[in-house]
Amino acid sequence: MHRLLLRLVVAATLLMLLVGCATTPDPTAGRFESRSVTVDGHVSRYQVFVPADAVRAAGPLPVVLFLHGSGERGRDGMKQTKAGIGPYLREHASTFPALVVLPQVPNRQEWDGLNNRVALAALDATLAEFSADPSRQYLTGMSMGGYGSWNIALSAPDRFAAIVPVCGAVIAPREERQTLFVAAVANEADPYAALAQRLKNVPVWMFHGAKDDVVLPDDDRKLHAAFKAVGATDARYTEYPDGNHNAWDATYADTAMWTWLLAQKR
Repeated sequence: MHRLLLRLVVAATLLMLLVGCATTPDPTAGRFESRSVTVDGHVSRYQVFVPADAVRAAGPLPVVLFLHGSGERGRDGMKQTKAGIGPYLREHASTFPALVVLPQVPNRQEWDGLNNRVALAALDATLAEFSADPSRQYLTGMSMGGYGSWNIALSAPDRFAAIVPVCGAVIAPREERQTLFVAAVANEADPYAALAQRLKNVPVWMFHGAKDDVVLPDDDRKLHAAFKAVGATDARYTEYPDGNHNAWDATYADTAMWTWLLAQKR
């Protein structure tokens, strides 16, 4: 009797696993879709989060360009969805109201040069494919992607309706990472003032952890002061008192941030 019961339990478990494997994703739900773009002869893979059909039916969608951090670099075209905005999108797949473009930087590279052109090409392709709202293009990035947000914004200062850099900065964070900086203002006498002057008409909301020992919050504090000094249209700064380098989970879970961001238009 005991052996028969054991066999029945095993059979039932296998049946449940088979049923689970046979379950197909809901094609009307929000989802990630793989895409590729060719820039300067280089083929780069990226992901696009496509909102649920019910959300898309409401009309032209806004589009968010997300720049990942150092830990998500590679060429698989998927790792960049595993941290930052990606987990939040999976959790809110049925209701998130915007397209999100997630390009990827190869190993040991930064958000600069070709990688920035790839990111913008992926954004252009998404705007065209999904007939997105060109007046509601947004830019956000975390850590290395926070630096990248400034780099890309400075290369296209009239493009984005708002920018949300998370735990980013302007200058290299430490001696062993001298390739990580905002190139467009690196040679300025005051890079913070130069950046703020060039982007003073773009709404910005920066986020950082006060206890961040990877990218110190000093740069964001200086940037916020610089934006205020030039009379920026809307420059906000939130510092989490007990936050460490991972300021992105709290930022992307902040409904006030999303309400503010998606209300901006060019």
